[in-house]
Amino acid sequence: MKVLHFFKTYWPDSFGGVERTIHAIAESTAGYGIETQVLSLSSAPEENTGRIDGHIAVKAKLDFELASTGFSREVFRKFDRLARQSDLVHYHFPWPVMDIAHLRSRHGKPAVVTYHSDIVKQRLLLPFYNPLMQRFLGDVDAIVATSPDYLGSSATLRKFRAKSQVIPIGIDQSAYPVPTAADNAWRQSMVSEPFVLFVGVLRYYKGLDILVEAADRVRCKIVIAGSGPIGQQLKRQAERLGRDNVIFLGEISEPQKMALLHTCSGFVFPSNQRSEAYGVSLAEAAMCGKPMISCEIGTGTSYVNKAGVTGLIVPPSDPARLAEAIDRLLDSPEEAEKWGRAARERFSNLFTADKMGRAYAELYLRLINRRA
Repeated sequence: MKVLHFFKTYWPDSFGGVERTIHAIAESTAGYGIETQVLSLSSAPEENTGRIDGHIAVKAKLDFELASTGFSREVFRKFDRLARQSDLVHYHFPWPVMDIAHLRSRHGKPAVVTYHSDIVKQRLLLPFYNPLMQRFLGDVDAIVATSPDYLGSSATLRKFRAKSQVIPIGIDQSAYPVPTAADNAWRQSMVSEPFVLFVGVLRYYKGLDILVEAADRVRCKIVIAGSGPIGQQLKRQAERLGRDNVIFLGEISEPQKMALLHTCSGFVFPSNQRSEAYGVSLAEAAMCGKPMISCEIGTGTSYVNKAGVTGLIVPPSDPARLAEAIDRLLDSPEEAEKWGRAARERFSNLFTADKMGRAYAELYLRLINRRA
């Protein structure tokens, strides 16, 4: 079976959560006889087209970007050709150009959409996009939400509940490196214990300004690893407020990330808007058996981190409650350890790449057989 994945960005151009999910689906379905190609946009398509692990990344020329949407004239021609060569097309929502490509192509192949997020940041443009979105989602064969929480809370998905199902995002533990002695020495040189950790792209919806604000009430170091559009803004905020216990590490390697995850007292994920639909970083923390703190925003973050079972959930944008939760991890080590064990168990039961790959392979086969 040949499957074409379609999204605006992919490795090696970009390494965000959706891209990681596409990679995990491609690799975890390979054992079921599924050959994967991923079509995306790139400013350097010739350089970035090629094999990535067990699948192929194909690039079309990125012409320009507007409102977080990449545009390309070339992508329509490439999509038409690749879709007709495939047995099934797998879309990753949202990306309006994808909707147009699907409806224009009329490729006639079964089509799946993984619904990663509602339209949040560009909500002022939503009334103009909504007719196209409704037609696109109505035309595909199946829609996958990444958590029951998001399926239940999304106003957009409510209309398409009959053809929607939940497949949680899974990760492959074997793909993560074991930290070396040098990685552990680096961690010790960067931060002493105890500390809590955030890892991810520094974006507007991550709630990191609230974490920085809360830092003066926290009795440990707060490590923020990653880079992104608001990185400098956060550093200026920490300097202005005198938050000396906030450590910005910038971009780190995967082994360094694992060294931090294995030694932190807990994982803090303060995302405060629905743009944060799941939180792959939370699944990584659960994989490492760490207690978690997240915010209740009605999305999959409260599915990965189960309140009172794997950690604590606090109201969004509340520095005082966030600080209280962090201090509780430090003051109640037995409770925190219990949450960490439960997080690891929940990961094994729900969030592995093997479980995700099996579920997608079964869905693909069901849709192809139904169309036949």
